[in-house]
Amino acid sequence: TMKILVAVDGSKSSLNAVKYAVKLASNFRTQDRITLINVHDDQGLRHAQQFVGKEGIADYLREVSDKELKAALAVLVKAGVKHDSIIQTGHVAEVISNAADKKFDMVVMGSKGRSGLVDMLVGSVAQRVMATCKKPVLLVK
Repeated sequence: TMKILVAVDGSKSSLNAVKYAVKLASNFRTQDRITLINVHDDQGLRHAQQFVGKEGIADYLREVSDKELKAALAVLVKAGVKHDSIIQTGHVAEVISNAADKKFDMVVMGSKGRSGLVDMLVGSVAQRVMATCKKPVLLVK
């Protein structure tokens, strides 16, 4: 069976990645499993921690992640593909690469991220995952 990790950030490009992964899963075998991963870099929120506390930050990020995963989860439910999701904080590309290397066969992710700009922030996330991940990485437009 194929274990596919799909990086989701709420962008249109990442939703296309989920749809593509569903196609891959149904082409392979019904035992395939898709895991969505949503990662937020909490570095920028460190300064806010003194006002809202660690729990406040965690709650906020969980809410954002739930929003970003919503459409992707709906696609998987509709397709009837076995799935689960991972929500984490940390250096985005690093967290995705490490997760993939540990227990997945491949990574599927959008080539454009939240900003919608290819080479800006998330373009570099995709590039970094491709550079550091030992597993195959498929970029979807």
